[in-house]
Amino acid sequence: MTDEDKKSGSNVAPLRAPRPCPECGRPSHREHYPFCSDRCRNVDLNRWLSGSYAIPVADDEAKADDDDR
Repeated sequence: MTDEDKKSGSNVAPLRAPRPCPECGRPSHREHYPFCSDRCRNVDLNRWLSGSYAIPVADDEAKADDDDR
């Protein structure tokens, strides 16, 4: 290891293990983690805002609430 490597901090281990981008599968980048780019980040945000990631509610849960009363 050279003095320049020590100064630049290249021996610092990353806090997280590298993971692929959840949108396209390419390697993620630190600036956009866990995404690879600003585009993939915006695609995911659009899905959240449009309700694509909504958790469906089963009718059985509503019946379970009535049974508790």
